[in-house]
Amino acid sequence: MNKRITAGLLGYLTLFTGAAMIPSFLLAAFAEETGGAAAFLLSIFLCVAVTFELERFGGLKGKDNIGVRDGIAITGLGWLLVSILGTVPYLAGGYLNLIDSLTESFAGFSGTGATVFEDVEVLPRSILLWRSVSNWIGGLGIVVIFMAILSQFGRGAMFILRAETTGPTKDRQMPRIRDNAKALFKIYVVLTLICAFSYFLCGLNIFAAINHAMTTIATGGYGIYNGTVGEYGNAYLEYCMAFFMIVSSGSFAMYATASRRGIGVIFRNTEFKVYLQIISVVSLIIALDLFFEMDFSIENSIRGAIFHVASLSSTTGFVAYDFDTYPPISKAFLMMTMFLGGCAGSTAGGLKVARIILLFKFVGLIVRQKLHPQLINTVKLNGQVINEEVVYGVAKFFFAIVVCDIIFAFVMMFDGINFVNAISVSVSTMASVGPGFGIEGATSTYALLPNLSKLAACFFMFISRLEIFTVLVLFTPGFWNNPKGW
Repeated sequence: MNKRITAGLLGYLTLFTGAAMIPSFLLAAFAEETGGAAAFLLSIFLCVAVTFELERFGGLKGKDNIGVRDGIAITGLGWLLVSILGTVPYLAGGYLNLIDSLTESFAGFSGTGATVFEDVEVLPRSILLWRSVSNWIGGLGIVVIFMAILSQFGRGAMFILRAETTGPTKDRQMPRIRDNAKALFKIYVVLTLICAFSYFLCGLNIFAAINHAMTTIATGGYGIYNGTVGEYGNAYLEYCMAFFMIVSSGSFAMYATASRRGIGVIFRNTEFKVYLQIISVVSLIIALDLFFEMDFSIENSIRGAIFHVASLSSTTGFVAYDFDTYPPISKAFLMMTMFLGGCAGSTAGGLKVARIILLFKFVGLIVRQKLHPQLINTVKLNGQVINEEVVYGVAKFFFAIVVCDIIFAFVMMFDGINFVNAISVSVSTMASVGPGFGIEGATSTYALLPNLSKLAACFFMFISRLEIFTVLVLFTPGFWNNPKGW
């Protein structure tokens, strides 16, 4: 790993973090939130100071290229550094203690959207905006947005994009990596603006529309009311949100390709079609369950099912009704959708539908080979042959995420949380959902978790956002050596 290059780019990332705090600072200043303005000003100065120190140690030169290890280090350490700096507004403003500030910041940037605030309605608008901004930056990816804005990346920039992009495959739509990042960022911004305008038409004020649009497209789920969407009691808003949560669960690379080749790209995408089929079937089952078991009206059953399936499958975590009171069958299907998540290359968390498709095809291939040992078969996705390394990588990731779920659950049980609650929190945290069942129910917060569990949640939110291996490799002693060829 080239420490000079890594430090230089981390310096730019911290400066970018400080710049992202400026809108919240300006809002606090204009709204005469004296404490909030001071907290954000201190945070910005701290980001600048860290940038200055990192730039003294490192920096990029004209012919520098980023290697595999550099890309992993910049992505992993960059996320860690930005999440830590993101705690300063909460801590300096006196809104949260250190552990709670860390939890709120990691939940924001990871897109989990969980909160330790028991009453967000008493918070100043500047803090509410910062929570939404952190969700939005983390949704597409801190480094992807950074790459789209900054041009100082060599040919090795693909290693950074690969380290941060979610899913089993890393699609490229354009030859240049920076052009790919810019295309993704443009789609991200355009969808956010359309979403905000749609929410405004549904009756939200400008501040609420912007905040909810950022956290919808980022599938983070931060709201400005304790009951999130349920506070509005607006059916049009719920259908509109469900639509944009589903859109955000699709691959942004797919949308970038569709913008150049036509909308047919979307309808030919196997993963997105399977995702739509899953949420359609699950929504129908839950709607019938709500209608017959809870005596909901037909419209309320359909709306409640579609909204919450979209919310949890996209791992956004918005709540229109306390789904923790739903019948057992509905809750089981909702938990399944949050574990599966959205599509690869989307802002959604979870296992990803592409991996589910590949796992089923892989199992089918093994069964056929048992019956016909001489059979040579391949696994395909979207008409393309997926090489064996990717397929085995999917199996490894599935194993890793299940093991992490179990470890996190055991940590919480050691910390005094019962088995059912520990499993629920673990699944929803690793899937980057936020709300879950039990202690972390639809209307509950991470404030109920003991301190050890909160710190563990920070770590597991961090590794799940970067899909585990990008972070775990940082803990291997061999990573920090510099053998030739890396």
